[in-house]
Amino acid sequence: MPMPAIRNNAFSMILALAIGNLALPAQAGDACMDFKWDVSRERGLFAGTATAVTAGTGTKSAPVIVPDRLYALRLAAQEHVKFAAAPAKKSAGTALYAGLATLKLPAQGSYRIAVDLPFWIDVVSNGTLVSAEDFQGQHECSAPHKIVVFALSAAQPLVLQLSGAAQDSVRLTVTAAPARKL
Repeated sequence: MPMPAIRNNAFSMILALAIGNLALPAQAGDACMDFKWDVSRERGLFAGTATAVTAGTGTKSAPVIVPDRLYALRLAAQEHVKFAAAPAKKSAGTALYAGLATLKLPAQGSYRIAVDLPFWIDVVSNGTLVSAEDFQGQHECSAPHKIVVFALSAAQPLVLQLSGAAQDSVRLTVTAAPARKL
């Protein structure tokens, strides 16, 4: 191979490596890239404009939440919230916030509830807490911060309970969980 061709190939390889390395710091610095699941759907929703809603302090005042939308829920002081069932986690501390919403789902299945802050998420069906199937979170990420997966029936009334929040507003989405690959 002639010398100019070798230099061109070497230059092309060095240039490709340099360009590739320029892209790494942006991804390495993004704490939201470390989820073990594909959360591109949730990330896309969190990048949009949120619908402002006031969370209920009881089941009768709980607003309806539907999948594939971003909500900004205004929470109330936790001591003023009458939960549909006792939260699974007791929150310690003062000045905590909480709220309720009614989930309206199109079909039975696994759903992800994603939030931008650290606090407790429960789903109540017929007065009983629904066990979470899975969860994960990223401490340095807020879009989303935490995702909890629940197997839910669309035929039963479902109450979403948020508790133990340090702030009085939370952004959240509900999305159908993709089918798991074996």
